[in-house]
Amino acid sequence: MAIRTHARWAAHRGRAVLRSAILTFVVLTLTLWLMPGVAGTDVVDTLGLVVLVAAVGAVLRPLLLLGITALGGWAAMLLGVVAQVVVMVVALRFDPGSRISGLPSLVFAAILAVVVAALLDWMVDSGSDDTFVREARRLMRGVRRRAAGRLLTLRRPPAGTEPGLLIVQLDGVAEPVLRWAIRAGNLPVLGNWLRTGSHTARGWHTGLPSTTPASQAGILHGATRQIPGFRWYEKDTGKMMVSNRPRDAAIIESRLSDGRGLLRDGGVSIGNAFSGDAVTNLLTVSHAALPGRSARGWAAFMASPYGFTRALVLGVAEVLTELHQARLQRRRNLQPRVSRSGAFLALRPASMLLRDVNVSLVAEQMARGVPAIYCDLVDYDEVAHHAGPARPESMRQLENLDRMLGVLHRLAPEAARRYHLVVLSDHGQSQGPTFRQRFGENLDDVVQRLAAEALVVSSGNLSMIYLTRFPRRVGRAAIEHAHPRLITGLTAHPGIGLVVVQDEDGPVAYGPAGTHRLRDGAVTGTDPLLPYGPHTRADLLRHQSAAHVGDLVVISSVDPETLEVCAFEELVGSHGGLGGWQTDAMLVHPADWPVTHELNGPDAVHRQLLDWLVMLGLRQPDQATLERSAPIPPTGPQAEEIARLSPIRDG
Repeated sequence: MAIRTHARWAAHRGRAVLRSAILTFVVLTLTLWLMPGVAGTDVVDTLGLVVLVAAVGAVLRPLLLLGITALGGWAAMLLGVVAQVVVMVVALRFDPGSRISGLPSLVFAAILAVVVAALLDWMVDSGSDDTFVREARRLMRGVRRRAAGRLLTLRRPPAGTEPGLLIVQLDGVAEPVLRWAIRAGNLPVLGNWLRTGSHTARGWHTGLPSTTPASQAGILHGATRQIPGFRWYEKDTGKMMVSNRPRDAAIIESRLSDGRGLLRDGGVSIGNAFSGDAVTNLLTVSHAALPGRSARGWAAFMASPYGFTRALVLGVAEVLTELHQARLQRRRNLQPRVSRSGAFLALRPASMLLRDVNVSLVAEQMARGVPAIYCDLVDYDEVAHHAGPARPESMRQLENLDRMLGVLHRLAPEAARRYHLVVLSDHGQSQGPTFRQRFGENLDDVVQRLAAEALVVSSGNLSMIYLTRFPRRVGRAAIEHAHPRLITGLTAHPGIGLVVVQDEDGPVAYGPAGTHRLRDGAVTGTDPLLPYGPHTRADLLRHQSAAHVGDLVVISSVDPETLEVCAFEELVGSHGGLGGWQTDAMLVHPADWPVTHELNGPDAVHRQLLDWLVMLGLRQPDQATLERSAPIPPTGPQAEEIARLSPIRDG
């Protein structure tokens, strides 16, 4: 058995070496041919240069990797590119044919060779992830060998048997979009899971606000009500809070956390807004740091020829693709659309790089055998904001994320645990022209005409208006006394569907032709909540009890035919408020796992994930955690109504 294992290993390594040699030969031949002033490309000399590149790489790359690991952070990104160039510069310097001389020419040739290598490697793999998987497997086996104290061995570490939980968040993917893509055959990995019965998919309702920070506050900490929007104003401190700003995210997490988060028992947070009280936090906004010396996967990805350098080169192609797709939208006069230039051009390659880094970090943590991992992949959400949630560009990103799930599935045998995979989203997206496009002005302009001293803070098609002259939140009587035209002026605007303010009998939703008293459901005129679905009343009630909610809460109108909404930001795909698919999130989990909670709101998803952790033996039942994560009991007439909430539909 051992002989056969060693023979297979030798054959595998032989094929890998041959492939690398052929690729290096082609890269060097093309590089020398493209270099101006190079006198010839003798085949024998080039073969010698191939051997030299391999030898230099074998000596220098481990040393450079040690340096990258020691420095961590931003230095790893810089040295990751430098490492590839240094190896090539040294090899070309000792070229048997001495065809390139002078440091500037050597550096230029080395950079050219690195770019050509990245492109050729991608083409050889037909755009697949085979090379990425091979590198990740090498990383995982190395991690497990070091953990076992065996640095040199031909024996492959056995697959883990103890259970683990890997939760992957596909940011912004609505349940209807996911189901449509699966039925169309565009998501072969998820589709295979559902068709074979290993997993099942269901929808869950996010509530208000339908944003990543609010959802992750609930999913990871069971504390959704600490976050009223993506950004908000705090009257007691006079501070504007922006939840994706690291300094603010750290403050917010200190309010969310009591040490009993989803990932507290040895878990790892990767790429999230908050930590879930994880022991290890990598690329987590609230911890505001890149992975350091302890994250070998970060350093290995940066140092690998198939890691950061490849992502950087392919990122340029992603920018060119974006320019082409934006031009097609303009030529076809596709509506609705928004500008896709400026900072968004950098977002697409950055999202692609972050996706590959995150998967590398997940692979490392799987090899370490941590009990639970929660990772957020943001590619789809970023593109859908600017292209539209169901447009071809966005669906391509969703297909890429499906491929990454396939990569993780292929890496599972190398893990130190038997990981169960759960896939979920934090919210969906709704499409529509922006408020400014449709009405020729921003909501800020409308409010300034009606109340010059008001502060407007928007998140998608949700906006909170703060009357900053008052030190605390004020109700309808005070608002109408200070600004008599504000409430009536907003409800009369065709782009606004709901205005919610506190009244003597609790919060009231005002619409174009009627009102809805949220506590007891009393409606006058035409019910303004009808276009937003059956959960709207409960969503608004919960949101009104959130910390730092605005004096007025405004939701843009929704088209009853197309379900389009008008974002108060310049986004064609938006989320944050109500209307359309933005509150329709999804959850994919092993089919035989019981669902013991009505999945209405992120806090309910938190409790369900806790139950699964307990079921897997990864967490002890904690009554204090369950009590804390449950919704805060309402009082008065509100209590009876919330008890009658309709259930979320299953998939």
